[in-house]
Amino acid sequence: MTIQSHFDKFNKKIYLTSYSEGYKKAKEKDNSIFEDIKTAFKEAGYPVIDSFMQGSFAVNTAINSLDGDFDIDRGIVIDAQKAPEDPVAPKKVIKEVLDKRNFKNSRIKNPCVTADYTSINLHIDYTVYKKETSFFGDDNYYLAVGKNGSCDDHKEWSESDQKGLIEWIDSVDDFVFGATVKRKQLKRLIRYIKRWRDVNFNSEGVRKKIFSIGLTVMLKEQYRPNPLSAEVDDDLQALKSAVDAILDADYISSPWGTNDYRVYVRLPKKPNRDIFQHKVEGGQADGSDLNVGTQLRNKLLKLQEELQKALDETDEVKPCEILNKLFGDDFEVPKQEKQSSSKVASSFMSAGVASLSTAGASGTSQGA
Repeated sequence: MTIQSHFDKFNKKIYLTSYSEGYKKAKEKDNSIFEDIKTAFKEAGYPVIDSFMQGSFAVNTAINSLDGDFDIDRGIVIDAQKAPEDPVAPKKVIKEVLDKRNFKNSRIKNPCVTADYTSINLHIDYTVYKKETSFFGDDNYYLAVGKNGSCDDHKEWSESDQKGLIEWIDSVDDFVFGATVKRKQLKRLIRYIKRWRDVNFNSEGVRKKIFSIGLTVMLKEQYRPNPLSAEVDDDLQALKSAVDAILDADYISSPWGTNDYRVYVRLPKKPNRDIFQHKVEGGQADGSDLNVGTQLRNKLLKLQEELQKALDETDEVKPCEILNKLFGDDFEVPKQEKQSSSKVASSFMSAGVASLSTAGASGTSQGA
């Protein structure tokens, strides 16, 4: 088998779609909850006019969780003309619905309402947008930002182009020839790097701060297949090239006077904020905290080194052993092949000839 065949098997194992068997209950639960939210919003005076999936399901890069959890990330849209002035008000309505639906730890965070369901492994995030249509017919979306207890300075309807972000990730404009094949490969690489994160960051606190959207944006920006060819490298070489480019770019840098690092990745669409911004006194600052940035850099350097070792191997088993350590047991290591029957027969015949020769010399018969 080629190394690509092993990557294809790995991708099939980790790939999660809305049609995957384990996801069906989560999807049914989400649809039921959403119906309750629509009813509650209508009663509150701002009916839902649209809804769309966000996150990895929206761009087809979802992977099976190592702990069996399922995530739902849904955007809920209301008409700007009917939206309440207070952006936290509709989020409170969502929280009330979730509390009634047996969710635990439902809470209003700055960008969303989040909760965990008690009877199935389901984590849910709902964000609220108001949509405003300009004089020229353009649709502009504003995200409800704020949480319980936020002062007016920390609550706002913030312009946010989430649909534009989804379209940007899906775009094949830069790929020219073989666009569909290249987009599929990009999505595979994103799934691989997310599983690599899940396997290699032992601290849950750090792992949760290596945001999937941050990894996705870096890979999208640094995935550079040959635009003049419809062919692509195998996934091992493509991933190695992308990791090289990420490390050569200016995402990770060391603040003056330190030996540690921060990672900076900006959203390519509004609000164009830094994805990895960290908390500081009085708000947020661009870039990750030093622990997250330093760990990410060190582990990316190790990933780069190990991928090169896999590329340098000439047999089938050794690179798979390396990749198994990087990506976990879902990247299977093939068993060493036993000698083929023709080789065994050849060895047997050689041994037989040698025995016959020895027998003749000593005057004994190997016949009847």
